[in-house]
Amino acid sequence: MRWSALPPLNALLPFEATVRHASMTAAAQELHVTHGAVSRQVQNLERSLGLSLFERKTRALRPTPQARQLAAVVRDALDQIDAAAQQITHHTPTGPLTLSCEPTLLMRWLIPRLLDLAANVPDVAVHLSAGGGPVFFDRDNVDVAIRRDDFAFPEKASRTRLFAERIGPVCRPDLAARLTGTAGVSQVALLHTHTRPQAWDDWGRITGMKVEPASQQTLEHFYLTLQAAAAGVGVAIAPYAVVRDDLERGQLVAPFGFVRDGTGYFLLSRRPPEQDGRVRQLAAWLRAKTSRLDDDDSQPA
Repeated sequence: MRWSALPPLNALLPFEATVRHASMTAAAQELHVTHGAVSRQVQNLERSLGLSLFERKTRALRPTPQARQLAAVVRDALDQIDAAAQQITHHTPTGPLTLSCEPTLLMRWLIPRLLDLAANVPDVAVHLSAGGGPVFFDRDNVDVAIRRDDFAFPEKASRTRLFAERIGPVCRPDLAARLTGTAGVSQVALLHTHTRPQAWDDWGRITGMKVEPASQQTLEHFYLTLQAAAAGVGVAIAPYAVVRDDLERGQLVAPFGFVRDGTGYFLLSRRPPEQDGRVRQLAAWLRAKTSRLDDDDSQPA
């Protein structure tokens, strides 16, 4: 028997869930068993291995480095088993997809297109969740996520490229009439956001243009900065994707156009599109809808 030294296999699921949640109570809720059942299985695993897997404190349960190492291997094995089962049974996942999307892109680009999604992909129900930064599919109960690649993606996440990020100054049309080159920008307020504090510096580095503003103002979120630009408060650096609709309606203008900043947006999923028809249909719709965002000719100034 090759696997005589294996730990008790029925303890691995409760153990992995406990490490992931750092809580036996949360693990028990996920597995639909009692707290006591999870505790017993974890203790059985510890006895089998001859070591403690958790630092137990009054109101905290902290996995040891050894526990995290073992849990990562168990998680990988479970993912492989799940993928193999999907392939041999040809099981088609059902139910809604939980889609996490960066908040500004969600509000200003995706939500206005939900009716089109429902009309053209009627078999896929999507639950939306605003979120940015690193993606944790299991922890956050997320199926797919739209993210910009300004951080490391999960190693095993499937990724579908959507569009390149393009940035440029935007402002209200009457304010743009006062701008004559970057010298004109120095006559108005520059708007910044906490979520992308280097946006103006990035644009200046890419274009070689330098701006000396009369004043500056920083707002907490990107969508607040863009709202201030639309209100005529000043000029903001904006991603083309999130202001495209405002440009077409004439609410904002981009006097210097847009330039690539070297990043791009991707659809990340816990399963490859070829293994999940819902993800495949959603990815196809997103690619069709975002294709114009990569097209220079579609960027009105």
